[in-house]
Order: sequence, then structure tokens, then C-alpha cells
Amino acid sequence: MARAFRAASPLPLPSSRAAAASVTSGAGRGSFPWLHKKGSGKPAPQRGGGTSAAGQDSKGDEPAEGATAADEGSSEQSPSSRKRADALARLRAAFLAAITHRRRRRQLGSCVTGTIFGRRRGRVHVALQTDPRSPPVLLVEMAAYSTGALVREMSSGLVRLALECEKTPLAAGEKRRGLLEEPTWRAYCNGRKCGFAVRRECGADEWRVLGAVEPVSVGAGVLPDDVSGGGAAEGDLMYMRARFERVVGSRDSEAFYMMNPDGSGGPELSIYLLRV
Repeated sequence: MARAFRAASPLPLPSSRAAAASVTSGAGRGSFPWLHKKGSGKPAPQRGGGTSAAGQDSKGDEPAEGATAADEGSSEQSPSSRKRADALARLRAAFLAAITHRRRRRQLGSCVTGTIFGRRRGRVHVALQTDPRSPPVLLVEMAAYSTGALVREMSSGLVRLALECEKTPLAAGEKRRGLLEEPTWRAYCNGRKCGFAVRRECGADEWRVLGAVEPVSVGAGVLPDDVSGGGAAEGDLMYMRARFERVVGSRDSEAFYMMNPDGSGGPELSIYLLRV
């Protein structure tokens, strides 16, 4: 079988002795050039090379430890960047709080607290609050209508206060303000025109009046002069306070109906806001 294989082979096969000698002496690599290229780049492995292999592994681990230290150093932020992040967080929190407070002011709910107050010969003020301690969502001053005239009108029966404002055309991209944010109104009492009304911000004098009547849920009366902070020449400071039911007809119409404590009869006072 071996003789037939040698006869079919184009090259003479080396004998067993020559093969053994070539393996022992390392001369067999001359017939295979790729062994020289592969072996020239790496040193020959040593039999007692456990220590050297461990040393190579330890050397290979050193760059990894250095990279880890570099990553930890980069993850730590400088004091200036931390201060900048804290400032941005505080600014974001203040902005969100302002937006939330404005949304809460707009969301009145179905019931509000209404207070009508003013000097007997002075101007009538109408304040609407979501609760007795909150700032008014609407504070209107009727410039040409006295509190005494309103009291006389209420003693005769039902009172309907209507406040109308103009629906001005909007420019391109402009958004219409809310109905309660309109600055000026035309005032009517039981169908008769009684001047105009102006939206006001709640000042120190108004806060004193609202603070004095805060414990009152439903009622009417006269406040002492030290609450009003002056103006005694215009007569007593009168007030009326009650709960009002809010009904929204559309974006341009809202109504507030005074709720009787006993639940009997219709509303004695109604306030209508219209944008026409």
C-alpha cells in the first residue's frame, strides 16, 4: 500500500528518519515559508512560562485600570458645571410653578365666592374668588355706580348685573385673552346702563376688606373704618358675601348666580359677563 502511494506521488516522500531529524533540528521550516513569518513575530514558548504568561496578563490589565480611572475622572463634574445645572433646575421649577399657578387661577370650578363691597356713596367693587383665602380671579370696579344705589336696587327685588366688553378683531397669529382678563366693560343693572367698569388688581385696601370678611361665608353688614384705611367721608363701608354658581355658556359668555343658603327661591343677584 505504501509502495503504491509513493509511486503515485509526484514528489518523493521523506523517510521517517529524515522527518524525525527535521522536526528535532527545526530545519523542516525551510520547506514552509509561512512558518518563518508566523514564528518570527513571537518568541518561542517556554515550558516554565507560567510566570511569564501571568506577567503578560498583568501588563495587559494595566491599561484597563487606567481607562477605568479616566472614566471615573470624566464622570465627576466640576463645581462650575454643578452650579450651572442647579441654576437651570431652579429656573425650570420656577417656570413650571408660574404656569401651574396661572392654570389654577383660570380653573374656577362650578362654585366661587363672591364679595360686593364699597362705601355707601363710593364705587362698587365686585370680587370673585375660588376660595376665601385665594387672590381674586376677577376684581371689577364700577366707576359710575355707588354702593348705596345697588343696595336700594336689591331691596326692591331681583338684581341682574351685566358686564359687556367689545370683541375686537385679532391679528394674524394673535390669541384672544380669557373672558375674565378683559380690562374694560360696559355696566348694566336690571337693563339700565350705569356707566362702565374697570378690571383692577387687588391692592392693599382691597386685601384688608377681603381679609376682614374671610370668616364670613354668607352675610352682609358694615365694616369699621380702620379696615378701609380712610375714605369715611363717603359713608359706611358696606359688604355682601355669598357663594355663586358659575355657568359657562361659551368662551364669550359666563354667568354667576347667587346661591341661597336655605336652597329656596331663585337667585336674588346674578352677574353676567358677555363679550359681544
